[in-house]
Amino acid sequence: MSRFVSFMDRLSVACAAIAAVMLAAAAMVITWNVIYRALGASTYWEIEFSVFMMVGSLFLASPYCLQTKGHVAVDLLSHYLPRRAARWLGVATAVIGLAVCAYLAYAGAELTIDSFSQGERTETSWAPYKWPLFLSMPVGLGLTALQYIAELMRNASRRA
Repeated sequence: MSRFVSFMDRLSVACAAIAAVMLAAAAMVITWNVIYRALGASTYWEIEFSVFMMVGSLFLASPYCLQTKGHVAVDLLSHYLPRRAARWLGVATAVIGLAVCAYLAYAGAELTIDSFSQGERTETSWAPYKWPLFLSMPVGLGLTALQYIAELMRNASRRA
């Protein structure tokens, strides 16, 4: 059990590092785009590339955000509940989060497969395939679902 938790923790950190590189790439490309256009040149791919990088980084960073308790939480109710009830509320919300992430990962996988099989492209001059963008959803949310399982296991081992 603890091997899975530590593996997911390392994987979440690795995904966060990849997400950071993707954000840095998007920032550098946008900066280059602004300078290049200021010099009077025309561009066509930079904005779309940056959007792909930012969306991908959002989904890839999600497991790390969960691991480090970075998600937005409303803990007023759990603050006023008895300790045992607050723990059960935490377990219930984690199970709901797991179910939502698993469903969205499944739906994203269907979307990715459909887009790949149909060879869908964006409607721009650059016209990249859409499936790499869509792939970030099932990968990121699937890993977040696994991180939810790791968090549930971590909390169960703390109580034992």
